[in-house]
Amino acid sequence: MIAARAVRFSPEDPLSALEVADRPAAEPPPGWVRVRVRAAALNRHDLWSLRGVGLGAERLPMVLGCDAAGVTDDGTEVVVHAVVSDEDFRGDETLDPRRTLLSELHPGTLAEHVHVPRRNVLPVPAGWGPERAAALGTAWLTAYRMLFTQARATPGQTVLVQGAAGGVSNALVALGAAAGLRVWVSGRDEERLARAAAWGAAATFPAGRRLPERVDAVLETVGKATWQHSVRSLKPGGTLVVSGATTGGDPSAMLENVFFRQLRVLGSTMGTREEFERLLRFCELADLAPEVDSVHALADARDAFARLESGQAVGKVLVRP
Repeated sequence: MIAARAVRFSPEDPLSALEVADRPAAEPPPGWVRVRVRAAALNRHDLWSLRGVGLGAERLPMVLGCDAAGVTDDGTEVVVHAVVSDEDFRGDETLDPRRTLLSELHPGTLAEHVHVPRRNVLPVPAGWGPERAAALGTAWLTAYRMLFTQARATPGQTVLVQGAAGGVSNALVALGAAAGLRVWVSGRDEERLARAAAWGAAATFPAGRRLPERVDAVLETVGKATWQHSVRSLKPGGTLVVSGATTGGDPSAMLENVFFRQLRVLGSTMGTREEFERLLRFCELADLAPEVDSVHALADARDAFARLESGQAVGKVLVRP
C-alpha cells in the first residue's frame, strides 16, 4: 500500500523528512473501519509534523494526513472526521484531553487505505465527488467552528478575516457570506485579496489598514503580524477567535484594550462530529464547494507537499491514490 510518511524530522527542510513508498497493509482494530481513500487533502499540520511539532520521535514512521473521502468495505461513500477522542469520552470531543488527530497517534489519510473509529465516518452528500468532500475536513470544519460556535456570528454582523490565503480563509469567507454576514478580509497580497472578493468578501483591505468601522468579530489565524490590528478592529464587546499563529505568538497581548472594551478572546481547534454534520448539510443546501488549488497523484505526494510549502497555493492541495 502506497503511503506518504514522516520518517524523521527536519525543522529547516521538512520535505527531506518525507517518504512516499509501499508499506504493509493491516487490518482495522475492533470497532474501527477501513476506508479506501479516493481523495485526501494536505494541511499545514502535515508540514509541522515533518518538522517535529506535535509528533513524537517514538511514533515514527507515521503516515501523514488528516482529511479524506473514500469508500468503506460495505461500499458506503464517506468523509473522514480527523478528531479521534477516547472511546469513553462524552461531549465535545475537541475538549477531550486525550484527543488526537489522525497522523498524530494513529496513521493518517495520505495512503491507499486509512482505519478510523466507526463514529469518525460520515456519509457523503449525494452527487458530491471525493475531492469536494475531502477538502472540507480540517480547514472548513475549523472555519465553521470559529464562525458559528465560538464567534456566534449572526446574519447582518460584520466580521474580519485576517489573511487572504489558504483553505481556512476560503472557508471563512464562503461560509460567512452564505450565512448573511458582511465579511471583510485583510491581507498583504493584492491577487489573493481579489480571490477573497471572488469567494464572497464584501470588502478587502491591505494588511494593517485602519477599517472604516469596527467589527463584531475577528477571525485570527496569523498571530504576531496581525494581532494588534485584530484587537484594535473590534467593537466594544466584540469577539476575537484564534485558531492559529502562523507568524508566531505576540508578546504584547494589549490587555488594556481587552478589559477596557470587554473583548472576548477565544481559542478554537478543529470541530466536533456534530459540527461536521452541520457543515456538510450547510454546504449542500448553499451549494458551497472548497477552492481546490491542485490535485496530485499519491505517488507524487512530494510535489503536493512542495506546492503547500511554497505558500503559493490558493485553496486546498489534494492527492488521489
